[in-house]
Amino acid sequence: MSDEAVTVLGIDIGGTKMAAALVSADGRILRKDRIATPSGDADQVFAALGELIARVRADATPAAVGIGSAGPLDQQHGLVSPVNIAGWRNFPLVDRVRELAGGVPVKLGVDGHCFALGEFWTGAGRNADSMLGIVVSTGVGAGLVLDGKPLLGQSGNAAHLGHMVVDLDGEACACGSYGCVETYASGPRMVARAKRRGWRVDEDVDAAVLSADAAAGDEIALRIFDDGGQALAAGIVATAVIVDLTTVVIGGGVAKAGPVLFDPVQRWVKRLAQLPFVAELRVEPAQLDNAGLIGAARLGWDALGPMAAGGQSSSSAGQSDIRTSSGPESGNDPRLGQPTTVDAPG
Repeated sequence: MSDEAVTVLGIDIGGTKMAAALVSADGRILRKDRIATPSGDADQVFAALGELIARVRADATPAAVGIGSAGPLDQQHGLVSPVNIAGWRNFPLVDRVRELAGGVPVKLGVDGHCFALGEFWTGAGRNADSMLGIVVSTGVGAGLVLDGKPLLGQSGNAAHLGHMVVDLDGEACACGSYGCVETYASGPRMVARAKRRGWRVDEDVDAAVLSADAAAGDEIALRIFDDGGQALAAGIVATAVIVDLTTVVIGGGVAKAGPVLFDPVQRWVKRLAQLPFVAELRVEPAQLDNAGLIGAARLGWDALGPMAAGGQSSSSAGQSDIRTSSGPESGNDPRLGQPTTVDAPG
């Protein structure tokens, strides 16, 4: 069967939206769709995901499925407990999706890891050896790629930067801790903090309105983005000090605020990164609109083995020599090792 005839299904699950796409062997998105993440119990949320998958698959039969989900998750058993999806607690997502997909291989990863993988292949981190990717949206997720390989951790939850504590006297976080990066930098928490300071108190507004007001010079909105930028910078610098990297890529809905977010982040990074080996930290906006989907799809390709995505087995370091494409949202990078995540049993 030709590469063009084989696809994998990539799924990206977050607290605000769920997206799915059919992705070719060279990383091209062939068909995609998205829905708002519904509220409700576990089965209601999954039913909506099932309908989305059916629409995207149509008459296609994907050879594998890769899933990027909000965390935390239990990668070994294929369970997810997203902080921002109350209906899913230890939900058997891998088994349920495998059943829908006809028993094909299914691989699970944290959505932040998938975002980082996508940007590392063909986005803002494509010329880096190591990269921290951060998604700032309903929550704050992250992923690390070190020396060309994603850092997953024992449970699959490594690089959970959004729940790094940066303020010991800070607000309670949805994770149960206090003063996490997410309490200052996520869209809903920034809006809530702005309202408590008197900003658009009686209006139904979101982070996009907050960023527009900040760009227009609203003092409260600007201060909220500065606080969020400081929290993100603290998490970025702490991570860089631990793993020794210089490239950081930020995406997600809140990152669309542009300079309103990136200016304070970069200013605070420069202030906090004083050790010589992190003094040159680069913080850049994401380049791909669908980095999470592309990264999730790569997990599916990995489930099929190093030959599946047009690569040839390497005889040395377990790397695959994978074709690349020149398109801005396509391609698989030979820097990435095999496999990128751990198969959930079943």
